[in-house]
Amino acid sequence: MDKEFYLQYAAVEDRHWWFVGRRRIVEQVICQLNLPKNAQILEAGCGTGGNLTMLARYGQVSAMELDETACQLANERLVTTVKLGSLPDKIPFTSQYDLIVILDVLEHLDDDLAALQALSARLNPNSWLLITVPAYQFLWSYHDEINHHKRRYTLKNLKRVVRQAGYTVRCGSYFNTWLFPLVAGVRLLKKLFKIDHHTVDSSDLVLPAKPINKFLTFLFASERYLINRVSLPFGVSAVLLAQKTKSTR
Repeated sequence: MDKEFYLQYAAVEDRHWWFVGRRRIVEQVICQLNLPKNAQILEAGCGTGGNLTMLARYGQVSAMELDETACQLANERLVTTVKLGSLPDKIPFTSQYDLIVILDVLEHLDDDLAALQALSARLNPNSWLLITVPAYQFLWSYHDEINHHKRRYTLKNLKRVVRQAGYTVRCGSYFNTWLFPLVAGVRLLKKLFKIDHHTVDSSDLVLPAKPINKFLTFLFASERYLINRVSLPFGVSAVLLAQKTKSTR
């Protein structure tokens, strides 16, 4: 992604309903883990750093990011020293972690299995891996293209690759469920009528008007009260919690 995209990303991720809602859902999962005091946490692929302050409430945070511009923007938050790095072969840390989060990153990688195996080597025994990814290939849109996505996942496919990497899957769910009919309908209609995505404002990063943004934040974030209780049957995204319970390759 180019520099302008990351600048736009950084400008909205503290307020945009999607980022705020996802962050609250992720935090709800983390706060149920009973992490040790002063837990060591790694965010692999932190983007411009919008999750770092939240993660720092649960332990000592390390973070890595592939893109230099995003890394610089993340460091401006002064939460931790974000280092340049990439998966699977250029992880700039040798520490062992109690929790690794990889939020909407796996879909960018050519070899998701190798990345998951590399992260396992940085986890303490019985520690946690928390993943979010975009769901359903039929929802593929121009937003996926400009974000350089390689794929979207079903929850079944995500569980399979995580298990292949040697983890024990503890729970998984779709999320962004309430808005799924609207998102799916819009994207399918655009495909049906062959709307040229390059000629319209296709960026999902546009900040809606304040009342709309507030309502969408409330609606999306309300799913956090269900995410640890039930597995939602469909959604625009998927979340999965896995545990390192044995040695992986």
